Amino acid sequence: MWGDLPDYYTQHIQDPGKQPLFLLLVGFISSFLFIRFSVRMIRRGVKWWPGNVTPGGLHIHHVVFGVFFLLVAGFVVFATDGSHPWIDAAGLLFGMGCGLVLDEFALLLHLEDVYWSEQGRKSVDAVIIGILFTGLLLVGYLPLGVTPDAPVRWGLIGIICTNACFTVVALLKGKFWSGMLGIMVPGLSWIAAIRLARPRSPWARWRYTHRPRKFARARRREARWHRRADQARLWFFDLIAGKPTPPGVEPSRAHLFAERWAHRVTARLEHAAYAPLDQARVRRLARLNRLAAKHGTPLSLSSSRSGSAAARGVASAESARRRAAARRRRAVAAGRLKRR
Repeated sequence: MWGDLPDYYTQHIQDPGKQPLFLLLVGFISSFLFIRFSVRMIRRGVKWWPGNVTPGGLHIHHVVFGVFFLLVAGFVVFATDGSHPWIDAAGLLFGMGCGLVLDEFALLLHLEDVYWSEQGRKSVDAVIIGILFTGLLLVGYLPLGVTPDAPVRWGLIGIICTNACFTVVALLKGKFWSGMLGIMVPGLSWIAAIRLARPRSPWARWRYTHRPRKFARARRREARWHRRADQARLWFFDLIAGKPTPPGVEPSRAHLFAERWAHRVTARLEHAAYAPLDQARVRRLARLNRLAAKHGTPLSLSSSRSGSAAARGVASAESARRRAAARRRRAVAAGRLKRR
């Protein structure tokens, strides 16, 4: 079995010129699995994993790296005129970019960080759709036994067209996964198209509005079967991508680690930067002026930098005087000294 894989790859992938598309699919799946593993390790707070990329306190999402990979792959294809082996490398790089970008599809859709929320599941849906579509382009007509050099068979073309019509009906009935898988597995979408539609699907709104009995049957079937299928689908998504944070529950400590460090670094940078004089600083310098005037070294706001050494000396002397007075008060309270 394994000895036939090189011949199968050469016959169905390399000879028809589908190797760049195959490498695109490999890069797509590999980058998605890697980045999901990475974010789950960061969320769990594993010490041996590098963590988020936060240069200067700015958290960089991996969609930025995905867009960079897409741009580089496009430039490579146009610069080399699609010649080998550059197009193979561009296909692999483009697939990696697709995996990183679609993994944060929900962030681009909502324009906010909903990665670990319920809306973040849309990213997983987008990735699976992309993988299925790429796999369909890669396989082509192979599931039906047709190769690119095979003669035209009108009966087979009719089956493909019929399967496409049933797929559209299945999608309109709200059976998304049956319709998508039915593209590659003929017959699956036919069963989904014949059965009742889901209550919230466009087909139910168009056809079941004036048929209360049929609509009631669709709702009972939804409660009995489709909810179980949805639970299995959510379990599978949680296994791959991680369980989202329930609404109203605080995120884990590891999930907010990068954000806390970003705020700390930003606060330090703002504190180190120059800031104009505020009222607190004016009052502090005025107090130092009064202390320095007693010792004959007055300060001003304009000459605060030149007299900073004198101010520090006055402040240290005042601090020593206060400490000595505190020690004397404690000694008097203990009865070791008499009050003057």
